[in-house]
Amino acid sequence: MTNTALIPSALIGAVASARSMTPMATIASARLAGRSTPGKLVLLDHPLFKFGALAMGIGELLGDKMKTAPDRTVFLGLLARIASAGIAGAALAPRGREKAGASVAIATAVPLAYLTLAGRKRAMIKFGQTPSGLVEDALVVAAGVATIAFFTRQPWGARG
Repeated sequence: MTNTALIPSALIGAVASARSMTPMATIASARLAGRSTPGKLVLLDHPLFKFGALAMGIGELLGDKMKTAPDRTVFLGLLARIASAGIAGAALAPRGREKAGASVAIATAVPLAYLTLAGRKRAMIKFGQTPSGLVEDALVVAAGVATIAFFTRQPWGARG
């Protein structure tokens, strides 16, 4: 097995760098749609996890536009990114390589959080908080959905 097998984990880590809850919300959506992930994580099948992840993902998208929203690099923001990227990265890793997938996703999410924050701050100066946030939301959600759609499997016998 090559290291390219962990590319999905790195991609979902990049998503977590900008929106900490989007990886979990996209994984939860995929699981609710009956799609399976390569990595085995029992947590992903718990209804409380699925609906909680969706609610937190929506809440984050709404809350990010508030003037009181903290930077993504504050302690709790980084902690949320580590948790979300780790779980989603493990889920997207090949079976038996979940720990490596989690590590790759976290190692991608944390440094990129500083880079995406710098880009967002520049965009906020030029376009304002809400417009820049909406564009960032669209890009990040699209990247998360594309990653999950491409690297999860439909249930056996499903047509797409």
